Amino acid sequence: MPRYKLIVEYDGRPFAGWQIQADQLTVQGVLTAAVESLSGEKILVQGAGRTDTGVHAQAQVAHVDLAKAWDTDTVRDALNAHLRPHPIAILSAERVADDFNARTSAIRRRYLYRIVNRRADLTLDAGRAWRVPRPLDTDAMHKAAQLLVGKHDFTTFRSTECQAKSPVKTLDILAVQRDGDEVQVTAVARSFLHNQVRSMVGPLVCVGEGKWAPEDLRKVLDTRDRTACGPVAPPDGLYLMQVDY
Repeated sequence: MPRYKLIVEYDGRPFAGWQIQADQLTVQGVLTAAVESLSGEKILVQGAGRTDTGVHAQAQVAHVDLAKAWDTDTVRDALNAHLRPHPIAILSAERVADDFNARTSAIRRRYLYRIVNRRADLTLDAGRAWRVPRPLDTDAMHKAAQLLVGKHDFTTFRSTECQAKSPVKTLDILAVQRDGDEVQVTAVARSFLHNQVRSMVGPLVCVGEGKWAPEDLRKVLDTRDRTACGPVAPPDGLYLMQVDY
């Protein structure tokens, strides 16, 4: 069966996350239904990242096996037709080797978290960024973020529902930068724990507001205690931006 790699963009707001769930609208569920409408086959579409409820993607990677060897442009365009009116788009489709796996073959994932640092409510970015009205010291946030880079036990920064066998992860990049009113947090690693990025962004905002010192982030990391995490950032501002293979 020919295997296809799909690059998928979606607005996460209407969905109860990526992973298919009974009686819930999910990205995986809608994609799987679109494939069935195209080919008549009920085949689960596999994704590189299991994004949570309300989390977006600009370049989620998925794969699916089809019985027929379709032209890649036809796969892209036909799936997009069957996906309407859901806010999901297949940006590209390509034939890949049978051993390609969107999740297990990935060597790096990059997430972006968008914060809009202003007093006024969000209009165009409502549901697509986190509005933080208090001024943020992005230099202090970036300094604090560097204390989390590297290989650590991230128990403090993972959901109590996380099913990963180990809380130890290697965080390659955690960077904070400002562009006008927008503060961007970039996180890069081979893989992440459930809620890890949002759990790191919330305390970073505490640092930016002056409620925490940068060194406090290392202290809460070392507790290996979820209750020490502090606030978890909402899903609105989180985007899966890139998956490398």
